Parts: sequence; structure tokens; C-alpha cells
Amino acid sequence: MDRPKIAITMGDAAGVGPEIIMKSLAHGEIYERCRPLVVGDAGRLRAAGRIVGAQLSVRSVSPGETEEGYYQAGTVDCIDLHLIPPDLAWGELSPLAGDAAFQFVKTAVDLAMASQVDAICTAPLNKEALHAGGHHYPGHTELLAQLTGTPEVSMMLIAPSLRVIHVTTHIGLLDAIERIEPGLVERTIGRGYEVLLKAGISRRRIGVCGINPHAGEHGLFGHGEEEIKIVPAVQACRARGWDVEGPLPADTLFFRAARGDFDMVVAMYHDQGHGPVKVLGLETGVNITAGLPVIRTSVDHGTAFDIAGTGKADERSLLEALRQAIELSPRSA
Repeated sequence: MDRPKIAITMGDAAGVGPEIIMKSLAHGEIYERCRPLVVGDAGRLRAAGRIVGAQLSVRSVSPGETEEGYYQAGTVDCIDLHLIPPDLAWGELSPLAGDAAFQFVKTAVDLAMASQVDAICTAPLNKEALHAGGHHYPGHTELLAQLTGTPEVSMMLIAPSLRVIHVTTHIGLLDAIERIEPGLVERTIGRGYEVLLKAGISRRRIGVCGINPHAGEHGLFGHGEEEIKIVPAVQACRARGWDVEGPLPADTLFFRAARGDFDMVVAMYHDQGHGPVKVLGLETGVNITAGLPVIRTSVDHGTAFDIAGTGKADERSLLEALRQAIELSPRSA
């Protein structure tokens, strides 16, 4: 079995991305399952390695020449874009670092679209720095959609015992409710179903949240949003033979999913889905962008400027994101 090649973007160089990458790649078992290739800055990785005490060497790989990598435990292969000055401060917002984070992602997408890597795994970027660097995207999800020419994608979060895909994400609650409609709900369920299929989950049981308390209680709460916006989508998916149930009250649905009744929950808006995931597994949560033509996983935390450069950052979310990228990669099947 060929080990899938995973491009790891370094994220915001002023944040914890370089540190969690060096900590993660110190786990030798990662190299038994994949060929990790960092897209970022070799000097910054070496500095992060010294901070975290990682006994790893960092070697540069030419952009577009991914076969140059050693892909062996003890050596970190890095496509060095030479965008980070040695004196860049840790834990401080920098337009330069924001622009570099964009360039790291763009390079990784180019490699994935050219089939030079099998998946992308992203360390965190800082949205304010990204904007200051001239790239006005709400986050990784929208940036990746634009770079790949994908008109519509969905955010999926994975925590221990829970997978959640979102119908809407980075918009206000009133706007989210306005945007939800049967076609969008059906397409979101479909994107989640494909992720479950790629992950080798056999039954693929999907629970769909309502919008209102108690999923509207048959019109008692709200203005019939569940019947108008969600029920037709659930019926269409069930007509395909899929095991889809809903709309269900979100509070009890998440409880049931966490105990194993469902393989995935469909959340209607950002905080409805993010809250339970953060509670169940902030340190090990993973973000997957469903619907892209490339595999993309990510940590489910931010740049943590308050601890950047101290060596305290926890690498468990990145390790899990790498494992999910391996599982979803076509060559891992």
C-alpha cells in the first residue's frame, strides 16, 4: 500500500502552527501511514523545533518537486516559500504572516489539484491577519472553495463520538435562517454522506437538527420553518434509500449521536453544531471541508497567539486531522 502524501500548511507563522507541526511530526508512527510534506517556511519550523525540543531536521523541497522529499521519521520535508523573516514576533498579528498563510494554502491547493499530493491538512490561520494581508475570506473553508473553483462546500467537525456537518456557518443567525432552504439542506446531507462513505462507515445513519426549540413542536414554536425548509430535504434523501431522520430537537439529537445512535448530525447554523463539538473534544477536534475536489482536514482551534512561541501548544488536534486525512485519501483505501 502506498502511503498517501499529505500537504500540511503551516498556517499563521506567528501562531502555534509551526509548533504543533513539529510536535506532531515527532510522532514516528505518522510516517508509517503517510508522507507528510509541510508547505511553509523551513527557518520558522527549525525555530519552532527548538522551542518544543523536537529532535528533527528540516530540509527544503522545491515547489512542484514533491518526489524530492525523504518522508522518513526524523526529517521534516518542507516546501519553503521563503516568506517569513527570522525576526517575526511570535503571538503578534502580522499582515505579512497573514499573506504568507494564504500563499501556503494556495500552494497546497495547486499541488492537490495537480495530483502531486493526496490530501491537505491545514494548521490554523488568523482571520484578522489574513484580511490585513489583503485576502478577504471569512476563513479556510471559503478560501479553499474559491481556490478550487467550488461553488458550494460544507464544514464538518469531528470530535470523539460525534460528527457534525453544517448547513450554514459564518453568517449571522437571522441570515442563516433566511438562507436555509430544502435544496441547500439536501445538498449538505449529500456532502456529509459522501464523507461517511469515503471513511468506510457502513450504515451511515444521519440525524438532522431542527431550527426551533423542540424542532418546532409541530408548529408550536417558530413559523413552520421545519416543515418548509427541512422536511422536503429529509424526504428526498430517504427516497434515495439513505438512513436519514429528522428534523429532530437539537438538544436530544446531539445526546443520541454521542451515545452512538447516529453517525453524523446535520446542524442548521454555526453555534448549533460547534457548541457540542467544542464540549466533547476541543483538543482533538477536526475540521473537514466537504464538497471540495480535494481532501482537506484541519485542526479545530485557532492560532492561540497567547501561547505561541512558548512550546505549550497541544498537537493532538493536528495529529487527529492527519489521521482523518489519511483515512479519506484515495490511496489509503
